[in-house]
Amino acid sequence: MNIKINSNFKNIKETYLFSEISQRVKRYSEANPGKDIIRLGIGDVTLPLPSVVTSAMKIAAGEMGEQKTFRGYPPESGYPFLKSAVQSHYQRYGVSLDISEIFISDGAKSDLGNLVDILGSNKVIIPDPVYPVYVDSNLMNGNKITLIAGNKENGFLPMPDQITGDAAEPAVIYICSPNNPTGAAYNSEQLAKWVEYALGTGSLIIYDSAYEAFITQDDLPHSIYEIKGAYECAVEVCSFSKFAGFTGVRCGWMIVPQKLTADDGTSLNKMWLRRQSTKFNGVSYPVQAAAEAALTPEGMKQCLSNIEYYRRNAALIGEVLDSKGIFYTGGRNSPYIWLECPDKMGSWEFFDMLLNKAQIVGTPGEGFGEAGEGYFRITSFGTYENTVRACDRLREIL
Repeated sequence: MNIKINSNFKNIKETYLFSEISQRVKRYSEANPGKDIIRLGIGDVTLPLPSVVTSAMKIAAGEMGEQKTFRGYPPESGYPFLKSAVQSHYQRYGVSLDISEIFISDGAKSDLGNLVDILGSNKVIIPDPVYPVYVDSNLMNGNKITLIAGNKENGFLPMPDQITGDAAEPAVIYICSPNNPTGAAYNSEQLAKWVEYALGTGSLIIYDSAYEAFITQDDLPHSIYEIKGAYECAVEVCSFSKFAGFTGVRCGWMIVPQKLTADDGTSLNKMWLRRQSTKFNGVSYPVQAAAEAALTPEGMKQCLSNIEYYRRNAALIGEVLDSKGIFYTGGRNSPYIWLECPDKMGSWEFFDMLLNKAQIVGTPGEGFGEAGEGYFRITSFGTYENTVRACDRLREIL
């Protein structure tokens, strides 16, 4: 063919992290048949969907089989009943939103990847280590990225004073709190500094709150809109994936305030509505009905019970690391534990040591960016029984 392609895709590195992990585990298993390997590297949930969620989904699916209750294409921005439920969810944190500012989607990853469609050529600021979709979606559009490093000194919470170049230049800023992969979370004072910076420079914050349900500390905001001024400078993306176990069901939302406008006065809310209406057919009725059920009082109770299960796993891992004097972030307000590799080991060196000596699989930190070298991510999304056994093994080798 003689067609041209988007050459920006060539700027994206081959996704090697999890394929490399898989290959190393495969080689080990073949050389050591019968060894019991505990996998604590996945970012996927393991508990089944709460019963209130599956019941709502079954009822909605049944309605789709009856002429009187059948529904065709859903609204691209979501059914009013689910948007209203999300609106009420934010009211728990003292945040008031208009229904028109809530957009239902098939998940946070899609929103984060698609949002660049409505943004032009801007300076892009992304923390490192980082959730790969932030970087890759911008590289696909040919955007230049400025990375600001998370490290032990700043608790893996980069701040505006680390931004290089023209400090007054407006930018698109990505913030994930609690963070994937580090588990670190910004407090209100820290987030306020980011909002102040965005307002002062005319910047846009893209705030990823996919793990907000894991927060337990009172001084950690669940939404950026709890910070004064954020309504004028931020969009927020969230998901039912980790909160309600929807990783295999797919549903999330994005908040685009009506007050957000570009430099020429264009409404970002209207642009996002246009984008979604053109490229997205909406989330199915049974899935949205299930999502609504997750936000009911009983749904919240059941979902938070599952989250408490993962929190208990994280606490067990944290206790081991505390007893060994190993630095880490996360675990307390996040399902992820981001630990400093002992004895100045490299990320992959520590991976191999864990696999060979303890038969535990985690995720090398360098796979999330240069600032991740020398660190390692362990997830609490395993079963309780496997987590207990993994902790016993960790005590022996660390």
